[in-house]
Amino acid sequence: MSEELLINISPMESRVAVLDNGVLGEIYIERHHKLGLVGNIYLGTVVRVLPGMQAAFVDIGQSRTAFLHVNDMQREPRPVNEDKHKTSENTANERSIIEASADDLAVTPPVVSAQSTEVVAVSKTLIQHRLHEGQRILVQVTKDQLGSKGARLTTNISLPSRYLVYLPSSDHIGISQRIDGIDERTRLKTELASLMQTVNLKGGLIARTAAERVPVDKLEEDIYYLLQLWRTICARRQETRPNQSSELIYQELSLPLRSIRDLVHADTEKVVIDNAQIYEQVRYFAKEFVPFIYDRIVHYTAEPSLFDVHRVEDDLRDALKRRVDLKSGGYLIIDQTEAMTTIDVNTGSFVGGRSLEDTVYKTNLEATHAIARQLRLRNLGGIIILDFIDMLEQQHKDDILESLQAQLAQDYAKTKITQVSELGLVEMTRKRTRESLGQQLCEPCSTCQGRGFVKTAETVCFEIFREIMRCARTYNSPKKFTVVAHAAVIDLLLTSESDTVAELEYLLGRVITFDVENLYTQEQYDIVLD
Repeated sequence: MSEELLINISPMESRVAVLDNGVLGEIYIERHHKLGLVGNIYLGTVVRVLPGMQAAFVDIGQSRTAFLHVNDMQREPRPVNEDKHKTSENTANERSIIEASADDLAVTPPVVSAQSTEVVAVSKTLIQHRLHEGQRILVQVTKDQLGSKGARLTTNISLPSRYLVYLPSSDHIGISQRIDGIDERTRLKTELASLMQTVNLKGGLIARTAAERVPVDKLEEDIYYLLQLWRTICARRQETRPNQSSELIYQELSLPLRSIRDLVHADTEKVVIDNAQIYEQVRYFAKEFVPFIYDRIVHYTAEPSLFDVHRVEDDLRDALKRRVDLKSGGYLIIDQTEAMTTIDVNTGSFVGGRSLEDTVYKTNLEATHAIARQLRLRNLGGIIILDFIDMLEQQHKDDILESLQAQLAQDYAKTKITQVSELGLVEMTRKRTRESLGQQLCEPCSTCQGRGFVKTAETVCFEIFREIMRCARTYNSPKKFTVVAHAAVIDLLLTSESDTVAELEYLLGRVITFDVENLYTQEQYDIVLD
């Protein structure tokens, strides 16, 4: 699969598009007035401890206090007499989780950290015994603010580079689970252990997927870079002012540089940048840390917009729609809610050929490719329910799941799917660390307040009639009622509902007049008493 990175820079925002064989696969957007927080390290202040939730709210200088759960704090020392077999098994499970998430772009892998002197390692695991209000604590952001929720924090600091993730106080050397070869895994573990001893690096390391078949001298360069970065962070921590409630200790790289570090790989044919200043910054960064891509970085200077030339703008607009059309004539309906995202598969105009089962199977099979692409493109996370068209043959169900798993294997975010349920649904989860594309670019409709629908003009008319009758019973003095409403509602009152209006005037003995207000939504109205 050939891949290209397009980096579009404007005074307002930076955008990175990942093209897979010329088709938009992922889009990353960073607005300059609202930079992402994931990966940033802060010295924050605990503002509230919640024993009932085993969590705390921490002020890191953002509009909302951030959230720290006890499970995201460094592990407690294990009792000396703990069963060794159980300890070994638990440690293996923890390491598996760490290594599985090492290549999740926006996620800081959970590790063990003892660098925050404010958090005292004690045998008690309750958060109220570990934190108190007003306490200053070193934390790292693992999830951006999502909707009404503040950022998610961890005290387990980790620092990614091109090939490695540095865990300042862990003693573990891990290898990304996406590196399958036993010989390569063994080589990396051996070489990393030797390098750590040579440079006297305290802590742990995880080899990312990009480290596969990378020569030892490149790994050594990464280790020196991470060691210097950690020393800088420690120095800044010591220089913080005691009267500050929060301070930024380390800020993650900008989106263009981060994309070069995390998204570029051997199959990346070229990186195209439409801004001269960022082009020079990226080339300098690539020369130091990703030299193999240096000659593939291109400065785009043509007149048409870079994203217009590659149809990225069109694909971006389509990614905000509910409906996704399939080439066969079928389509998907994607609805994102607070609790979950649902994706419904429909045959649409596709009539197939041999049988209904064959038509359904082909539509579902095509849908697995579209679903995997839309999850990445829209950055949908959390719980996702896939409503495939009902299939009768078990082999077809198995084929659909196998195809879906194969497509999701290309996703950087961690995913987990279940078998087809009795109701024909597939449940899955996808790691969510930042806002979805819709949340980033859109806001709830001011007319429907995010419901996705509005009351009909007829319904509003009936509400107006009831309100007029209520006012007539409550106030005896008014001789006239003036209805101020949207044009569609007034039009209905003067046409289809004119008989009802006349009857109401007769019953109440009062005149009813109407006034159009173009600034009102269809659901808005006022009744003026004269």
